[in-house]
Amino acid sequence: MGAASREVRRLAERTPPSRERFVDLLRAVSIVAVVLGHWLATVVGYDEHGELTGRSALPELPWAQPITWVVQVMPVFFLVGGYANAVSLAAERRRGGNATEWLIRRSGRLIPPTTALVLVLGGGALAAGLFFDADPARVRTVVWLASIPLWFLVAYLVVVVLTPPMHALHRRYGLAVPPVLVGLVAAGDVARLLGHGFWGSGNFLFGWLAVHQMGFAWRDGLPARPRVAVSLLLGGTGALLLLTLAGPYPISMINVPGERLHNMSPPSLALLAVATAQLGVALLLRDRGERWLRRGGRWTAVVAVNSVIMTIFLWHISAAILLVAALHVAGVLPTPQAGSAAWLAWRIPLLVLFGAALTPLVAIFGPIEVRGALRLRRISLPTPAVLARMASCRVFRPWLAVAGFAGVAFALLANSLWPGTAPTGSGMPAVALVTYLACAAVLRLLRSTPPATEAGPRHG
Repeated sequence: MGAASREVRRLAERTPPSRERFVDLLRAVSIVAVVLGHWLATVVGYDEHGELTGRSALPELPWAQPITWVVQVMPVFFLVGGYANAVSLAAERRRGGNATEWLIRRSGRLIPPTTALVLVLGGGALAAGLFFDADPARVRTVVWLASIPLWFLVAYLVVVVLTPPMHALHRRYGLAVPPVLVGLVAAGDVARLLGHGFWGSGNFLFGWLAVHQMGFAWRDGLPARPRVAVSLLLGGTGALLLLTLAGPYPISMINVPGERLHNMSPPSLALLAVATAQLGVALLLRDRGERWLRRGGRWTAVVAVNSVIMTIFLWHISAAILLVAALHVAGVLPTPQAGSAAWLAWRIPLLVLFGAALTPLVAIFGPIEVRGALRLRRISLPTPAVLARMASCRVFRPWLAVAGFAGVAFALLANSLWPGTAPTGSGMPAVALVTYLACAAVLRLLRSTPPATEAGPRHG
């Protein structure tokens, strides 16, 4: 990873003064917070048959549920995603590109690190069955757990595909768009409260689009005056208190089994209230954060973390599984009661151990993401002439790009929805695995094939 490290340092040194570095810091903080939250709030133990089990500790820690108002930072990721996507889309157009080429470039950052995880999980599942005669149901459970981070990627991939039309709406209607999306979220919440959960599924899209849309507003100069920031913070906090204490929404912003209504999956009005308050906090800290990032090697560290942030997120559950398995085999797996003094005392040592388990995975798979983030030259693969012509054709190219994203999103969603104990040879539904690999290959072909009118190939 030496060449990639040098590229990261060069990229940090060449950062233009106009870049809002605080946005990159927020992206890194949001994902790292999610990773630490998953590690901290997980209970590992044994069932009555002596089998390993894992679950969330939140149902047994009601005192910790208000803390999720602070540590649930996934809205921050979509907020800075909106900002970053608006910036990169505008840059693509300044270079003479279009929405299709922008979408293809974005796939180079998102798809390769995801493909690495899919291939390793699928290959490991096949090897476990062929060489170790592992129980297919148990293998599926392990793969399903390790692929939990992919549910979030489904929503983000769809939001990325919709960025060009949603940005066009923003340019025309501005801040009138988010209230419409919030209204759709409210309608979905009403449907869920009335027992019609299917009609609330649209909140997976409308909720994240609303937050993403505010990222556009931030990019276009959402006032950073203290009055605006404080209004957002107080308004979001007030709405959150009203919705959770007087209204029907649960206090936890992380799903708790048994709750009538979940705030996170799909996003609810309560989660959007949290997002509003978080936007206010971000605006309040904006100038101070910018000044802080212009000293020493802090900015280089932020660039380095962001260059492998997807890898950290995608592999953090796998790292936990590997560590728990190792401690189990060694007979030293701690299993204190959730919420007990012993359980709380083990949180910090386990964080250190989980981090140690994740480090080699990032070292191995991180360079895949770094190449996408820095657009380093990739090795071109031989491509049949007919496929190359289709990929370069300006008529087919947009449709192939959208179809590639749609197929990848469908495959990841199908894997997430497939029962966690349903036996499968590859640990994933066959249709999901085949669809994913085929569509990832289509996007790879598009990235390596320039549009017909361009003189040379485009990498990245």
